[in-house]
Amino acid sequence: MLSSPAAAPPPAQPSSDEDFFSTASTSTSSDSKPPSPAVPLLPEIPIAWPDGGALTVSWVTNLMQAFEWASRAISPSELPSVLPVGVFDKLVLAASKILHKEPNCVKIDENYALNSDSRVVVVGDVHGQLHDVLFLLRDAGYPSDDRVFVFNGDYVDRGAWGLEVFLILLAWKVLMPHRVYLLRGNHESKYCTSVYGFEKEVSVKYGDNGKHVYRKCLGCFEGLPLASIIAGQVYTAHGGLFRGTVITPSKRSKKKNRKVVHNPEVNSLTLGSLDELAKARRSVLDPPWEGQNLIPGDVLWSDPSMSPGLSPNTERGIGLVWGPDCTEEFLKKYNFKLIIRSHEGPDARDKRPDLGGMDLGYTIDHIVESGKLITLFSAPDYPQFQATEERFKNKASYIVLEPPNFDTPIFHSFEAVTPRPKVNPYYDFEDCIDSDEELDLVSMVTESGQQPAV
Repeated sequence: MLSSPAAAPPPAQPSSDEDFFSTASTSTSSDSKPPSPAVPLLPEIPIAWPDGGALTVSWVTNLMQAFEWASRAISPSELPSVLPVGVFDKLVLAASKILHKEPNCVKIDENYALNSDSRVVVVGDVHGQLHDVLFLLRDAGYPSDDRVFVFNGDYVDRGAWGLEVFLILLAWKVLMPHRVYLLRGNHESKYCTSVYGFEKEVSVKYGDNGKHVYRKCLGCFEGLPLASIIAGQVYTAHGGLFRGTVITPSKRSKKKNRKVVHNPEVNSLTLGSLDELAKARRSVLDPPWEGQNLIPGDVLWSDPSMSPGLSPNTERGIGLVWGPDCTEEFLKKYNFKLIIRSHEGPDARDKRPDLGGMDLGYTIDHIVESGKLITLFSAPDYPQFQATEERFKNKASYIVLEPPNFDTPIFHSFEAVTPRPKVNPYYDFEDCIDSDEELDLVSMVTESGQQPAV
């Protein structure tokens, strides 16, 4: 593997939106490297909310530039001098209003965003790696009328700039609500953010306002949709597939009173339907692993396997494990060609010899009669803080889907931006479980204040 070029500081402030887009880096190859260094210019700070509340491309790109500059020039606790808490509040409120109105599974088609000139960029886990996210956006080309982005979740935790990453993506969402789609990952939860660093990160950066900022982020997490369908051909979600529900007659009346229960027995598990996904209650801080509302946890936490069938995910303690036969069943039922999921980085795949490694940022896990299952990971040299002597040094990748069918993935792999600014971790990375396995479910209940559904 070639060594990574040095990090690129923020670009000069463009004189117009058109000038800005002319400087964006767009990759036509399958492999990209960060650009050469340039002289950084001071962004327009502190960020002010625009008069009338309407965001512009210049406002969003200045926010990106400001965060990139701040990561290198000031201490984390000085972030409010760049983005005052009042501006944070307005941005998160504007984004939350949009997100909470979206369905559990967003449909991206000709009725909303797609036409004969459109491209769809699908992005996997980014985990607070700000400089790699900024490179990805510049490399793929920024969201525009003919460029749609679908992010598969896990914006925060482990990396040191989860808050900045999440806010940049929220800003793009507010600016272009039908060109940017932000799905939820398993780390957009109270439990994970309390263990893997995001809660502490926010506290360090916003001090006395830290709890307020963290609560606002949690509320926004609850509004993130769970899945997307692109052009009626591609299903994307963070973890993947999910179980179905069965309707059993009540003892009171066999006709009027029926109750919906999720199959708890291994031998009774069946794949869920898109109708069931649409009805799931996603507005929970921590998706439950017991009871009746199991679909959100499945969508966020499940993993594929090379073994056939559908079974509980005993490694993670939540979600499912599904085989190629389930992939075929789901694709065939809905006439889909692709499933693009994320959720597993090089650390997780290092423990799963039955599946491909994450050296290039993607794996093709299942090839079945109706199509393919792909795992996509967009955080290079992950995790940012590694306790092992040898780093994984994985590349990351994003996928471009092109018309007319949007069903043939074009993979764009890229290396990490180097050097990263020196910063302290916000979690005990030496003791934390690398790949979210063996969750402390009791702590999850305690942290979230939820009790398992009965």
